[in-house]
Amino acid sequence: MKKTVVVGATDNPARYAYKAVHRLQQHGHEVVPVGIRKSEVGGKPIITDLSQPVDGVDTVTLYVGPQNQPYWYDYILSLQPKRIIFNPGTENHEFEKMASEANIETLHHCTLVMLATDSY
Repeated sequence: MKKTVVVGATDNPARYAYKAVHRLQQHGHEVVPVGIRKSEVGGKPIITDLSQPVDGVDTVTLYVGPQNQPYWYDYILSLQPKRIIFNPGTENHEFEKMASEANIETLHHCTLVMLATDSY
């Protein structure tokens, strides 16, 4: 299974990031929720301290709009994930280029759809 960091994690059940955490867990993936507000989702604390290391990350799935992504650039790149999923509304050419230069695959896709179609 793929260890996945959900950037933009929230305890709000109406948000797609919340749904993604739960669906990833339902599919057996280890989830690391990361966000700006301390809380918990899926029984896990949301990490707000960007100095907290996370090892062995396969995927970062983004639920943060491009205008707020620069705050996350260094953190996400430091995780050295195999891929970053830019969910609808998170597309960002500048960050995609940075990821590509760091040999990180980028995808424009929806994590929830990928899970539903067994293409995750």
